[in-house]
Amino acid sequence: MMKIGFDAKRAFFNQTGLGNYSRTLIQTLAKFHPEYQYWLYSPKNSDNPRLSEIRQFQNIKLRFPNNFVNKKVSALWRTSNILNNLKKDKIDIYHGLSHELPLSIEKTDIASVVTIHDLIFERFPKLYPYIDRKLYRWKFKSAAQRADRVVAISEQTKQDLVDFYEVDAEKIDVIYQSCAPIFYEKYDGEMKKKVRLKYNLPQNYILYVGSIIERKNLLTLVKAMHLLKNKLDIPLVVIGNGGEYKNKIIQYIRKQHLEQNILFLNNVVFQELPCIYQLSNLFVLPSIFEGFGIPIIEAQHSGIPVITSQGSCFPEAGGKHSEYIDAFNEEELMQKIFKVLTDSEKQKYMKEEGYKYVEKFKEKNIGLQWIRLYSDLSKNKQLFK
Repeated sequence: MMKIGFDAKRAFFNQTGLGNYSRTLIQTLAKFHPEYQYWLYSPKNSDNPRLSEIRQFQNIKLRFPNNFVNKKVSALWRTSNILNNLKKDKIDIYHGLSHELPLSIEKTDIASVVTIHDLIFERFPKLYPYIDRKLYRWKFKSAAQRADRVVAISEQTKQDLVDFYEVDAEKIDVIYQSCAPIFYEKYDGEMKKKVRLKYNLPQNYILYVGSIIERKNLLTLVKAMHLLKNKLDIPLVVIGNGGEYKNKIIQYIRKQHLEQNILFLNNVVFQELPCIYQLSNLFVLPSIFEGFGIPIIEAQHSGIPVITSQGSCFPEAGGKHSEYIDAFNEEELMQKIFKVLTDSEKQKYMKEEGYKYVEKFKEKNIGLQWIRLYSDLSKNKQLFK
């Protein structure tokens, strides 16, 4: 029986982003490929409720440092000391789910693969503190060079790995992300009514889901809403956390008297998020750059038209049927929103084609690609022992 180990720190402690990616992939593999064992390595345990579905699988094993009271030991464990555990547990393949691999794993008989989600800090260095950029560059580049295989979550990320770090393209596989399976479900009217009342959602609305940071570029969408105000009476619902950049947006909203047009939702229960998608009329993500753009997939699974930015990985996630704009052109975005929301035939086309397009991102298809990669990796490693 093949044993696959995972760096599960993000699965245990990150609520969104890398945490969702890790949990969804682990659950997918355990569900559709029970013939293997999946060992989750984390610096410490967690009471994260999002782990409940993972814990139920008999083929999933949890591993923590022997002394995880000592913070120094825990910190070093993922970097180097973990190798002792991997050898003791007779792990065949170790998968760094978020840009990192233990030092010297390349000197062991354990095959290694690392997922690289994006190199946004290389493309937009001004958005990151200097010390963070240095640390990320060392971790990402080191892992990509030492891994037996590298997986990029989009063709865009693969090209960035080649351009910035000169990683051999033949060494890189592209395996897309899948969103959580709860987004596949169609919720009934009673559930939708309950969610609408709980969050005081308007009858019709445009939806934005994502961190409220400069790179995500929510301000352009808010400016487009200001231009749309006198042409179409529909509010924007925003789900996401933010700090300084969010304050900047709130100041703009107050200045333009848009308080009735923009609704910020806080503390949204993850299990209710699919309903919020399905109740919306349109999803808009005007981000400057992403590694992939999971909310685009979530929206299309929910049967919602998508407008997003040109370039980057967005066409990979959105497909030819979605609408694309210059990320900084609020006039163009306003016109696209107006066109989609006032053209019922276009809406129908975008919904139907989007729902068909995201079939390839479903967990079963993604899981099969990973199992093929693991199997090939294991066979190749055996040849050189």
